[in-house]
Amino acid sequence: MSRIERRFATLAAERRAGLVTFITAGDPDAETSARILAGLAGAGADVIELGMPFSDPMADGPAIQASSQRALKAGARMTATLAQVRRFRATDDATPIVLMGYYNPIYIYGRDKFVKDAAAAGVDGLIVVDLPPEEDELRGPAAAAGLDFIYLATPTSDAARLPVIVEHASGFIYYVSVTGITGTRSAEVGDVANAVARMRDFTSLPIAVGFGIKTPAQAAMMAKAADAVAVGSALVEKVREHLGADGKAGTGCAEAVLALVADLAQGVRAARM
Repeated sequence: MSRIERRFATLAAERRAGLVTFITAGDPDAETSARILAGLAGAGADVIELGMPFSDPMADGPAIQASSQRALKAGARMTATLAQVRRFRATDDATPIVLMGYYNPIYIYGRDKFVKDAAAAGVDGLIVVDLPPEEDELRGPAAAAGLDFIYLATPTSDAARLPVIVEHASGFIYYVSVTGITGTRSAEVGDVANAVARMRDFTSLPIAVGFGIKTPAQAAMMAKAADAVAVGSALVEKVREHLGADGKAGTGCAEAVLALVADLAQGVRAARM
């Protein structure tokens, strides 16, 4: 079993949903980002999404766009992102890491080199938001390297589209609970529950729900409907809140992010009790 499969099997055995946390690699600087990444599992993250910084993240809202700009300004590159994963794996061989982002940085790095180096670093899966399921440019090489390829489903994914989305998916399905960009608004839990139930007719993969989830209370509500809850914008916004006037990480930046993760994890874990 892959790390992702093992983690969701454990969550199912514990009869609870998981917490998927997103941070942008290198935000706001390499050292602070590494400290946050190293502390996520201990704070309660079950799966970690690590954003690959990109200059034009068109599907993301202002918070994650700004986090990419901060990381790039601080010198983030794909080589540094993979090095961050390698350092994480030196002390944590259990927590799944999924690289999330856009195809352009992967293409520039070199597709075959990327999947080889990502697998060697300890990456478990990929979410590439601008590659549709019909496109096999990356999915095939990723599968050959042992990387799960995770696809997005949305409120507009109907009975004709869902079979296409899930056909080649592995790891889990990421359900984008609202139309639009990340971090802007939240979905109604009833709508999410109905959507998740509909998707279960098409796949046995776990379903994680994300977009617009910012508070422990919102995370707890979504955890009643899904196998996992994904939170990103709220965490990178917490980074921004703890930057000084010079744009550099202030005292307690990493600690503030990890404290929010702990609160979110508590909400998720208590949801089905």
